[in-house]
Amino acid sequence: MERVRSRRFYRLGAAVTGVLFAAFAVRLADWQLVHGEEYRAAAARASQITVTTKAARGEMLDRNGSGLAVNQTHWRVTLDKLRLDTESLDEVLARLSEVLSKLGVQERRTLAAIHKDMEEKGFSYDTPYVFAEDIPHSAVGAVCESVQGVGGVSVEPYLVRTAAQPMLAPHLLGMLGAMNEEEYEALSERGYALNEQIGKFGVEKAFESVLRGTDGVKIVSRGATSDAAQTVEPRDGETVWLTLDSRLQKCAADSLQKNIRAAKNAGSGECESGAVVMLDTRDFSILAAASYPTFDLNRYGSDGDYYVSLAENKTAPLFDRAFTGVFAWGSAFKPCVALAALERGIITPKTQFVCTRYYDYYPSSVVACMHYHGAENLRSAMAHSCNWYFAEAGRRLGIRAMDDFAVRLGLGEPTGVEIGEADGVLAGRDSAGWQEGNTVQAAIGQSDNAFTPLQMATFAATLANNGQRMRVHLISKITDYAREEVVSRFDTPELLADCGVSEDNLNEVREAMLAVTQDPGGTAYGVFGDFPVAVAGKTGTAENAGADHGAFICFAPYDKPEVAVAAILEHGENSVFAQQVARDLLAAYFAEQKRSAH
Repeated sequence: MERVRSRRFYRLGAAVTGVLFAAFAVRLADWQLVHGEEYRAAAARASQITVTTKAARGEMLDRNGSGLAVNQTHWRVTLDKLRLDTESLDEVLARLSEVLSKLGVQERRTLAAIHKDMEEKGFSYDTPYVFAEDIPHSAVGAVCESVQGVGGVSVEPYLVRTAAQPMLAPHLLGMLGAMNEEEYEALSERGYALNEQIGKFGVEKAFESVLRGTDGVKIVSRGATSDAAQTVEPRDGETVWLTLDSRLQKCAADSLQKNIRAAKNAGSGECESGAVVMLDTRDFSILAAASYPTFDLNRYGSDGDYYVSLAENKTAPLFDRAFTGVFAWGSAFKPCVALAALERGIITPKTQFVCTRYYDYYPSSVVACMHYHGAENLRSAMAHSCNWYFAEAGRRLGIRAMDDFAVRLGLGEPTGVEIGEADGVLAGRDSAGWQEGNTVQAAIGQSDNAFTPLQMATFAATLANNGQRMRVHLISKITDYAREEVVSRFDTPELLADCGVSEDNLNEVREAMLAVTQDPGGTAYGVFGDFPVAVAGKTGTAENAGADHGAFICFAPYDKPEVAVAAILEHGENSVFAQQVARDLLAAYFAEQKRSAH
């Protein structure tokens, strides 16, 4: 009986085994014959790693092709886990640490410290580990020799964003920085990695999508000694050409610093900052835009202590006074009042008002003039900057008409520049609880009137350009990374507004502004009386908390304008030093034009 049961058991086991082998055979046939290619591809994918190859960020150049924000080649040692012999890893790490410490590249590190750093930085098959970076070029050869023949270790170049002249226009160029949570949420869908840097302000931010480029992709097999073919080539970012002229920009920055110091030495102890903007009046491109105090853009991004010192500095060097600084400009506003009064028939060029120094039409809002000017017409009142004359013209004109023309001329209005700017404040329009007596204060550039240097340069350029206000632009063109092919252009003038004023009235105002610099009694005659090019301008001394601001706007040459300038020194007390900034910049511009002509 036992034998019978045993035979049955063996037969059952054999049958089950046969079924299992049959099932396995069918499955094997399915794997090899039916889905063989699919599974082989899956196995291949499992043994491969997708590696991102970085695209170079596009550079920034000035209008002449001089580098502003460029990519410098640096060197680093990287470890690639795909090709490393894990058994000899510690030996390799120890050798690298010894070699780099002897070369003075970095201090010698323990294996435990290195392994901890590798873990914290996510060293993996698709994330190489940077063992050392910023290796001096003089040490590259020795490092390469030390790792020659060691698989998975390479000395490779990488690009570092660098300001070619780090103190020149840092507010405009901008800086790269880590993304915050909101930025990552917005950009992750466009392929941005969490640890990727983006433009945080200035042109770097405004043209992020143009400058960034597109990373490439390559497939690398585990254990391979060389890379597989690139599956997607990286596309480098495009190069952005600014309208700035580096030489004029440096002149503007140097002159600001020099004249702010001169103002302090002359007794204006509060004067520590200022700004200046120069526009081409033919297309409203920005030739120079400097803000002082400035800062070192390279140190800003790499030196934490330096950044803290800037943020805590009471003079606010990180603040862009040229584009976002809003200031009272005082009498520099008067050409707007003159043009509006002429157009509305309130005055003619020959209309005279008798200046008795104190304009007291509104007893609660008395306007003081610098002198007893006596009878003044438009030309003499502009030349002498007679407050009495413009207070009366402004009272008769009224705040609504005054604001209407100010808007036409670009005051309190966006200029259209591609990066951030402030809107400014227009008295009356942007004021609460307006009183009639405030109008006479607004007419001499006081009350709530406060504009950016960029707006005031636009104002002067619009007067020079026959009342045609064009869009201000900082970008000239965009080319491919190699600078060979133009991708897009931005240098076609774009009309934003036509002031709609008569040419005769414009000429009257411009002639009055010429008298400011050419008449011996003109408020800018001392600085511009002997200047070799005829300049039409207007001085301004603006009351505010503390010492007065000193301001000046102008355009030149008078007969055929090419450039307009607006300069302001905070708490400069008078306009003389702002005039000097404008003169320096004009002298540099015309000297450069003369060189180019030859």
